[in-house]
Amino acid sequence: MAQTLSVSELDAAGIRVVRLQYPDLHGICRGKDIPIGAFEHAAHEGIGFVEAIMTVDLRHNVIAGFEQGFPDIVARPDLSTLAALPWDPRVAVCICDLHDAVSDEPYAVDPRGALRRALEPYAQLGLAPVLAHELEFYLCEPDAAAPHGYGPYAAQDSPPYTVGYVADPRGTLSTMLDAAVALGLDAIAGAHEYGRSQYEINLRHSGALNAADRSFRFKDLVKELAARDGLRATFMGKPFNGDEGSGLHLHVSLADTRQQNACADPDGADGLSATARQFIAGVMEHAAGIMVFLNPTVNSYRRIHPEALVPTRICWGHDHRMTLVRVPRERGAATRMETRLGDGTANPYLASAAVLAAGLDGIRRELTPPAPIEGFLYELPESEQGPALPTSFGEALEALDADSVIREALGEQLIETFRTIKAAELERFRTWVTDWEFAEYSPRL
Repeated sequence: MAQTLSVSELDAAGIRVVRLQYPDLHGICRGKDIPIGAFEHAAHEGIGFVEAIMTVDLRHNVIAGFEQGFPDIVARPDLSTLAALPWDPRVAVCICDLHDAVSDEPYAVDPRGALRRALEPYAQLGLAPVLAHELEFYLCEPDAAAPHGYGPYAAQDSPPYTVGYVADPRGTLSTMLDAAVALGLDAIAGAHEYGRSQYEINLRHSGALNAADRSFRFKDLVKELAARDGLRATFMGKPFNGDEGSGLHLHVSLADTRQQNACADPDGADGLSATARQFIAGVMEHAAGIMVFLNPTVNSYRRIHPEALVPTRICWGHDHRMTLVRVPRERGAATRMETRLGDGTANPYLASAAVLAAGLDGIRRELTPPAPIEGFLYELPESEQGPALPTSFGEALEALDADSVIREALGEQLIETFRTIKAAELERFRTWVTDWEFAEYSPRL
């Protein structure tokens, strides 16, 4: 992130507004614009937001069960995250930590705070998680003939790993890549992905909190710049029938006190340390319990099926894209574990916290993973494929209920708030009549 700047330096740089930002439980960017003249007070005292913003569903309905006077929470800017917006140089952005308005203690439902808490036990072990987030997304353009008024942008078949006019006729992806570099997000590549109008911009690895901050900002950047070009960007797991899903892949390594990669061991089996294997085993142990944070919507489960490069079984393998945990072939300083389960709608802070909590339990208990998968997963005997992952939103919520380790790591208040909001979302879906049902049943029944 950019270095901390004083108010006078911001003013001299032409900044007129500082945009305070923080994620809600869905990962949506919330905030307020603060005039430069009022920013010094806001930086010192914080800015109040009604707590109910953390208990709304995706239609902005306040979910029942949280009506306790709707008090404030206080957003305190983390000045180390202050940076100017490249597409509007009069505006700077700053990520906030949330605090209780009465006690001034960290707010228990703050996703960024949950990740901070997940990092503390690693520090006690002399380890620092290093993460890289891979996010895929679709760009859609208005189309009156398409369901819900949007169809794929650049709808011609643009093959994967293509660039230029055919893949991006408005130059939107190029603009996003430039902006991600200018905003300090450490973007290193951009290309068309496998789905029609599906794209990916790769972000470099860094410390876990910084990586989640950059992922959070990246998603906001993509939505904002798409809207400026008259498009809609979506990180939905499966936005279109008959096309590919969008994933969130989390690459994790662990640095020791000497800043060496604690996952690498040239004398270990396959060049992996015992710590790396324990981490893998922990993620496998808690895969069902963390799944709802990695796949947090009903739609997420549309992409989870054997014909996609999405894990459906709890297993791991070397450079194997059908497994839950893929270990790329690079070794030494580049040794890492990739959790491939998530989709693009995951809150980057909660997804990171959940994966790290699972891996930590494996390290603490010195768990041992089974043998890595080799070959085509679904041609193996079912007993060798590993246990099945939840296949629905409801199953994943039940798995979270049963996982005391993950619940304790993220905090009961956050878990119960998240659980209540998502249960209401699931019930709204259960009672909603879909277009498929009318087309399937009304002509003949």
